[in-house]
Amino acid sequence: MSRQIHVGTVAIGGGAPVSIQSMTNTPTHDVEATLSQIRALAAAGCEIVRVAVPDEPAARAIGALKAGSPVPLVADIHFDYRLALIAAEQGIDKIRINPGNIGGADRVEAVAKACKERNIPIRIGVNGGSLEKELLSKYGGPTPEALVESALGHIALLERYGFEDICVSLKTSSVPTTMRAYQLMAQRYDYPLHLGVTEAGTPEMGILKGAAGIGGLLALGIGDTLRVTLTADPVDEIAAAKKILRAIGLRRDGPDLIACPTCGRTRIDLIPMACEVERLLKGIDKPITVAVMGCVVNGPGEARHADVGIAGGNGEGVLFRHGEIVAKLPEDRLVPELMKLIETL
Repeated sequence: MSRQIHVGTVAIGGGAPVSIQSMTNTPTHDVEATLSQIRALAAAGCEIVRVAVPDEPAARAIGALKAGSPVPLVADIHFDYRLALIAAEQGIDKIRINPGNIGGADRVEAVAKACKERNIPIRIGVNGGSLEKELLSKYGGPTPEALVESALGHIALLERYGFEDICVSLKTSSVPTTMRAYQLMAQRYDYPLHLGVTEAGTPEMGILKGAAGIGGLLALGIGDTLRVTLTADPVDEIAAAKKILRAIGLRRDGPDLIACPTCGRTRIDLIPMACEVERLLKGIDKPITVAVMGCVVNGPGEARHADVGIAGGNGEGVLFRHGEIVAKLPEDRLVPELMKLIETL
């Protein structure tokens, strides 16, 4: 088990629930626009929000953003260590830096001291696109080993100044490389890990990469917090993250729909029926499992763990609850009656 850090009120690692993060894409110095997006992310279920801090106006906006934010905030900082110091003074909950690109050891020490005094954790964010040149030369590219060696060097810099309130990420756009890097890191250290596949792309492919990489690692017991990066509205990242956590059983904060792929035994129009049930379930927050199955013979048995469900017959079907048939109905009544049954749970 990883050690635990706290980002504001949110615990990361040490057995805490896996938390969902995202990042605003508004100009951070535009407090009104950035707060609007932070609130939208929080309403969607985001638990930690990162903001870019490319300059001093952005750093000095942190105080106002903190005052209006419903969730903890992370400052994303590169190159200028002074921005980290300002963000710390403004009350940021966490700082994301790459200690290798903010200058000499004295600057790393200054950031570590400022964060330690205020109990602000630091995320070491290693990215395949910005690895040190010597590591790229040594390993012939952004390999898992190169990513881990970079992280270890940055950890050593912070530990030199007595700073251990650390979280680590090792991201590339390659799912296999990213997964292997996190596996190697988990074998070496117990610092909590922030999972992500960076530059994953638009939702169609980005969600698949996130599910494979992030979901695969979580299924192996690796990872403490995550961001699904998408070239889309940041709010879309939250829905994707929640689905990944539900798919691997780490969250039950809404309904889980299971549906058979149909086959030659199917005698009802199952595909649109399953899509309609999925649409209707979006308005329900009960932690239940709902099944839509095409075969009245195998349906209840294959979905025995479901709370309720449909199993189709020839132009008709049955409703079942916990594997037991409760009603036989014509096809056009199956979905409405299923939703009524769900209301009784």
